[in-house]
Amino acid sequence: MLNNKEKKYLKKIAQKEKAIFQIGKNGLNDELIKQVDQALEKRELVKLNILQNSSAEVDQAAEELATGLRAEVVQTIGKTLVLYRPSQEAKNQKLSAEVKALG
Repeated sequence: MLNNKEKKYLKKIAQKEKAIFQIGKNGLNDELIKQVDQALEKRELVKLNILQNSSAEVDQAAEELATGLRAEVVQTIGKTLVLYRPSQEAKNQKLSAEVKALG
């Protein structure tokens, strides 16, 4: 569980990042979830956009992804959501080391 200081730090980093995934009319399918899982393992912080033609709601999609991927929702703004999960591989743990230093 992230504390407020850690979330604030992750929001600051996410603000500069571009969304690397878009949830469209197909919603959350298995392939998208698999790709987000792989991205979380490599990047630890992932930003997604929900397109206008999607039937998915931001809060619902964020909760579903967070639960399924064992990640944490950093924030949802408009049609954008940010997820965080520490990497299991030591070589990809740069961001999680910074977050741990805050806590």
